[in-house]
Amino acid sequence: MIDSIKNLSEKYFNKIVAIRRHIHQNPELSFQEHETSKYIKSILDSWNISYVDNIANTGILAIIEGKNPKKKCIAVRADFDALPIEEENEVEYCSVNKGVMHACGHDVHTSSMLGAVKILNELKEEWEGTIKFIFQPAEERIPGGAKQMIEEGVLENPNVENVMAQHVFPDLEIGKVGFRAGMYMASTDEIYITVSGKGGHAALPEKYNSPIIASSNLIMELDNHFTKERNRPSVFAIGFVNADGSTNVIPKDVKLMGTFRAMDEQFRAESHKIMQKIAKNISEKYNLVIDFEIKKGYPFLKNDEMFTNLSSEFAKEYLGKGNVVNLPVRMTAEDFSYFTFERPSCFYRLGIRNEEKGIVHGLHTSRFNIDEDALKVGMGLMSWLLIKNLGN
Repeated sequence: MIDSIKNLSEKYFNKIVAIRRHIHQNPELSFQEHETSKYIKSILDSWNISYVDNIANTGILAIIEGKNPKKKCIAVRADFDALPIEEENEVEYCSVNKGVMHACGHDVHTSSMLGAVKILNELKEEWEGTIKFIFQPAEERIPGGAKQMIEEGVLENPNVENVMAQHVFPDLEIGKVGFRAGMYMASTDEIYITVSGKGGHAALPEKYNSPIIASSNLIMELDNHFTKERNRPSVFAIGFVNADGSTNVIPKDVKLMGTFRAMDEQFRAESHKIMQKIAKNISEKYNLVIDFEIKKGYPFLKNDEMFTNLSSEFAKEYLGKGNVVNLPVRMTAEDFSYFTFERPSCFYRLGIRNEEKGIVHGLHTSRFNIDEDALKVGMGLMSWLLIKNLGN
């Protein structure tokens, strides 16, 4: 079976590269992926793959049945939205949509999964069970597409027992993949703050109440609190400050935006209350108003221990033991976490780095790219993992 999958991965490699390049060249932002959705459906139609569309607006659920389809059903998910980044790569498939770029590899996730669709459909007389392929929109923007697709029933009828997802990893060289059983990625919350005081001429301090001073103290108090909590994995950061004053102008308002990440839901909830309390104390100290909004985002991502460890062993069979690594915990976030709360799941990483080719840039950067040979590994390994997990 491994030989068959690898041969088919080689056979369809150029087609999958072309699909990836088309998606990369035509990126669309979260909740706006209408043309990408149409393109994916056109490919599925050409391959005579059945699917249900208009899930979470642009999402798609494709289904392939092997022999004895009621034996077991598992699912795999790929996202297909892009980011608001201006691409700086000089490649023939560079983004044609100004200010929008596939800088997180979702084009790779989708094309790899389409490759697995092609392979598994061709081999469907050689495996048992049912596979659901979840093409998901809007991973990059809260509330995310995963939650909505789950609410609209992608894990039901037939019932899905396990869910997998593959994500590119620019820290890992081409040919390698990474797994981590248990807690892997953080929850994510967005923070929006408006500090409202009284503006005025900077030379007349008796006539204004500066929100800038209060904002500075608020940032430091929050930072000091979470610095003391370093024994509990978390991140608090303010990434945006806008006072919109001048050398001699004190503004009325200061706007702040930031993020809070955690890997413990109780600590997360406690921290929300503490942040609000700190803001209240600062507002009273400086006699001004602080509007402190916490927009709750994705929960933490926890891979099922048994399912992930088993999948890691299957990956070693396919790629060789030396090409499968253990991953460290990450404070980044992923809306695949919603699936991990519904079914035993495995979220693993695909190596795409090639220093000789200059492919070294990180996720969410304007020069992000991949060694496209990773697509061969991606679609082949995904096919193998799905078949093997159906048999267990």
